[in-house]
Amino acid sequence: MGKTHISTEPLTGTSLRVLRLIPPICTSDIMSIPSKTTEYYISKPQGIDNLILREAPLAPSKSTEVLVKIHAVSLNYRDIAAVTGNYPGLKDEPVPCSDMAGEVIAVGSEVKGWKKGDRVASNFAVDHVHGEITKEIKDTSLGGAIDGTLTRYKNFPAHALVRVPEHLTYEEAATLPCAAVTAWNALLGPVPLKGGDTVLVQGTGGVSIFALQIAAAMGATVIATSSSNVKLQIAKKLGATHLINYKETPDWDQEALKLTGGRGVDHIVEIGGPGTLDKSISAARYGGWVHNIGFLAGVNTDLSGLTLKMLHKAIVYRSVLVGTRYQFEDLNRLLVARQIHPVIDKVFSFEQAKDAYQHLLSQKHVGKVVIKVAKD
Repeated sequence: MGKTHISTEPLTGTSLRVLRLIPPICTSDIMSIPSKTTEYYISKPQGIDNLILREAPLAPSKSTEVLVKIHAVSLNYRDIAAVTGNYPGLKDEPVPCSDMAGEVIAVGSEVKGWKKGDRVASNFAVDHVHGEITKEIKDTSLGGAIDGTLTRYKNFPAHALVRVPEHLTYEEAATLPCAAVTAWNALLGPVPLKGGDTVLVQGTGGVSIFALQIAAAMGATVIATSSSNVKLQIAKKLGATHLINYKETPDWDQEALKLTGGRGVDHIVEIGGPGTLDKSISAARYGGWVHNIGFLAGVNTDLSGLTLKMLHKAIVYRSVLVGTRYQFEDLNRLLVARQIHPVIDKVFSFEQAKDAYQHLLSQKHVGKVVIKVAKD
């Protein structure tokens, strides 16, 4: 928000003429703009107990920024990695989290398209508007290289924001920026998913559930895997056609091949990382896509034989680092058209942020874990 100069000179001569050029200012608007915020920060990346609550000054908005009152924040596995020292590129003592939904309370003088009261969410990397990822864009990732969203108020570049679909609550909309956009980018990337394709999703976390919902909405056949039959039944209700309990069926890749008549899966949303990559390649069709999202199954795995295996099947292995604001807007259009609601496992209060982290760490959740930030 641009700064407004208020002269203290007597209202005579030149000073009077200058003041007449300044637009009138609503005193109530000035009083409603906070100068401080309450936020969490990671004092040391050595565990959840180092997530500290503090009051901090709120920098005046720039002319190209929008000040947002944050209503809700959702957690990702990345947030666990950050607070436990397993995520690279963190700034010193960062404010964590990338996902939020909130209400515009002030708009910079050069901003167009946004007004007070608009419901908004921010893209994961604030400068990733369109195109391919670059180091410079990655360095604008919220809750990593720059301070994140676990705060009551925050300034955002106007170009980073998207409008929240009207049918979603703030809590639901807060789940979208990382997990939903990642799932969209995976399935609608260089070779977009089409009706009739087969998609395999691993587990029932945020990205997998969104991938399931998106794929089912677009007419794909979805194979869901999990170690829990209870979670698999939830996946079935969300549109999964085939269910595989990988504890009961350790060779889930062979089961996936049987379910596709030996052809293999078109798109695999790979959450496990190195620990499950070998089976994903086995389950994929010739020329199929393996979209690498995470590393939940661990990283200490020998991958030396996988290069030839991928080459033999002409597998397209692609790492996905969330997505662009344009992709976020495309995703929202599908959510509105099909009236899709995100799956929220549990909502915690702002003061219970550490409990929310612990709940996510337990991996007992299905879908997203949300922190309600605003009290009203």
